[in-house]
Amino acid sequence: MSSISVGVLGATGLVGQSFILLLSSHPFFRLTTLGASPASAGLAYSKAVENKWKQSTCIPSSVQAIKLHECKPEHFSSCQIVFSGLDADVAGDIESAFRAANIAVFSNAKNHRRDPSVPLLVPLVNPHHLSILPHQRSLHTPPLQKGFIVTNANCSTTALVVPLSALQSRFGPIDQVIVTTMQAISGAGYPGVSAIDILDNVVPYISGEEEKMEWETLKILGGIAEDGKSFDNHSAHPIKVSASCNRVPVHTGHIMTASVKFAKHPPPSIDEVLKAFDEYVPPYLPQSHPSFNASASDLSKIIPTAPPKAIHIHTTPNRPQPLLDRHLDKGASVSVGRVRECGVLDVKFVVLGNNVAIGAATSSVINAEIALARGYI
Repeated sequence: MSSISVGVLGATGLVGQSFILLLSSHPFFRLTTLGASPASAGLAYSKAVENKWKQSTCIPSSVQAIKLHECKPEHFSSCQIVFSGLDADVAGDIESAFRAANIAVFSNAKNHRRDPSVPLLVPLVNPHHLSILPHQRSLHTPPLQKGFIVTNANCSTTALVVPLSALQSRFGPIDQVIVTTMQAISGAGYPGVSAIDILDNVVPYISGEEEKMEWETLKILGGIAEDGKSFDNHSAHPIKVSASCNRVPVHTGHIMTASVKFAKHPPPSIDEVLKAFDEYVPPYLPQSHPSFNASASDLSKIIPTAPPKAIHIHTTPNRPQPLLDRHLDKGASVSVGRVRECGVLDVKFVVLGNNVAIGAATSSVINAEIALARGYI
């Protein structure tokens, strides 16, 4: 595959740094342009982040000397794609400007998630929602030829919907979901939660998080209307989601307990549920795609950041655990354990997702790889 020039907005922040690590060695995305605040414009990347680099590996040598620009489309004219790690307080207008400049935007920010023409994409679940992009482009005057916005989901929602998608695709509509999260401090960004608030403590409230999980799940697991111009959000079988979100003193890895009730009864057995998790294959490509039946090794050349297996099942009763399991597949997959019958609903289980990988930058990169493979770039 030929090299594709890409840029990163908000390159000095935590999500931006994750994008840097993923893209600096990517097989066909070539990182050429970096954007940051006006205060950092003109600085070499290594200089701008010398006191801000929070990753466990060094700044890649290939990006250390790249000069930072303000986040304006004219500085990214050579890029076909930009990945946005911008804070929500500035992301909305900036991302819209890049879309209007006919640049594809893959965003980690929340600003456009509720837009009825913008896919809220979890790459392991709903790549088919990219089919709304022609409609999104048509809403502009004149219609856009290349520009669009695709957003990530919230990091906790992302982990939850993967096993839910496996169940829904195998057993039909889900009626109810009750989920309680224990979310890592890295999900709050930097500097994030103060040490005095989180050490020896659990904070049973994260602003806006429960609402996000409850409505995002519907948009992600729903379909596309027949006219390709809207999401149906489970209009035929609405899912009822109740979320309780907590911040816990764990660095990385959101773990949650979920209970599920199916619309159809009798519900599947636990063995059937485990089989559905184990056999789940994300719908990265449509059946009409020439590589739909490609081997795993060939598919990895097209979507190289995607995990070889979407869901890892843990059968020991004390797993998954953030410390032990958050780096499976470089954080691009999710872990499920303690799958058992629920005395109130039908089935309950534990889910773990790496909030700074599949819950953030990794999702955006896989989304871009899928969009390229599906012909939207």
